[in-house]
Amino acid sequence: MKIDATVMAGDLETFGPRAHRIEALGYDGLYTAETQHDPFFPLVLAAEHTERIDLGTAIAVAFPRSPMHLAHIGHDLQRYSKGRFILGLGSQVKAHIEKRFSSTFSHPAARMRELILATRAIWRTWEEDEPLRFEGEFYRHTLMTPFFNPGRTGFGTPRVFLAAVGEKMTEVAGEVCDGMFVHGFTTEKYLREATLPAIERGLATSRRGRADIELSFPTFIVTGETDEEWQKADAAVREQIAFYGSTPSYRAVLETHGWGEVQDELNGLSKQGAWKEMGKVITDDILDAFAVRGATAEIPGLIMARYGDLVDRIAFYAPYRTDPEKWADLVAGFKAL
Repeated sequence: MKIDATVMAGDLETFGPRAHRIEALGYDGLYTAETQHDPFFPLVLAAEHTERIDLGTAIAVAFPRSPMHLAHIGHDLQRYSKGRFILGLGSQVKAHIEKRFSSTFSHPAARMRELILATRAIWRTWEEDEPLRFEGEFYRHTLMTPFFNPGRTGFGTPRVFLAAVGEKMTEVAGEVCDGMFVHGFTTEKYLREATLPAIERGLATSRRGRADIELSFPTFIVTGETDEEWQKADAAVREQIAFYGSTPSYRAVLETHGWGEVQDELNGLSKQGAWKEMGKVITDDILDAFAVRGATAEIPGLIMARYGDLVDRIAFYAPYRTDPEKWADLVAGFKAL
C-alpha cells in the first residue's frame, strides 16, 4: 500500500522544503489540488527538492484546458521530475465549469475520455514521431510543426489519473487511464459493488487487467489522543461527509446502503445554509461506513483490513488535521506492517 499526502499549496516560498520533508517522512506520493491556487506551479518546486516521491495533481480541472495545454504541462513536469509526474484530472461539476471557469460542460464522461485520448495522441507525436491526426467529437488536433514540438522527455509520458464517482466516468478511467482517484465519499460496499465492476468494464474495453491501473483512495479517519481531539475529529468528519452527501450526483453511494432519503434531508439543509446541523444527520452507522475510527496505532491495520484488497494507494482524509507532517507516526505504522 502506497501512502500519499495532499498539500494545499498557498505559500510557494516554502513549498520546496516542505515537499522534501514529506518525502523524508516516507510518503510515496505528493498531490496538489486546484482550489485557491494553481495546482501545477508547486510541483515544479517539489520536483526540485525531492528525488523519489511521485508528484501529481489531485485534481486539476480538465475541461477549461485544452489537450494541448495539458500535454505541454505534463511533458515539462515529467521531464523536470525525471519521470515522477502524475497528471491527475477531474471534471468538476457543471455550475463551476460554466459559471466559474466560463467553459463548456456537456457529455462529461465522453468528453473526458476524448480529452485524455487527445492528450496522449499529442504525447505520441512528441515521443514517437507519430503524425498528429486526432479528430474527435469534442477535440481536433492536426497541426504540430517542429518549432512547437518539445521532443522526447527522456522519461516516457506521464501517468494519467482520473477522479471518478459515477459508473460512466469510472469506466473511462478503466479504459484510458493509469490510475483513478476514488472519491473520499465512497464506502467499501460501493467500491465492491459499483466502482470495481465499472473499472473492470473499462479495462476490458482496452484489453487490460486490474494490474494496469492504480486506485488511490483518500480515506476518512477519525482519531485523537484526548477526548477533546476525538470529539473535534468526529464532528469534522461527520460534517464533511454530510457536505458531500448533500450533492445530488453522489446520491448513488448513499442508495447503495439504502440511505437515499438522507440525501434529500442533507440537500434541503444545505439550501438553508445549515452546515453544522447537516453533520448531526450523519449517524454512527453512516460514519462507520465512510470512515475508519480508532487510535493512531490501530489505523493502519483497520484500513488494510477494510481496503487492502481493493485499492493500491491511500491518503489520510482528516479535515481536522490537514498537515501531512502531523501523520508521521501513522505513515511509520503502515511502513511497519
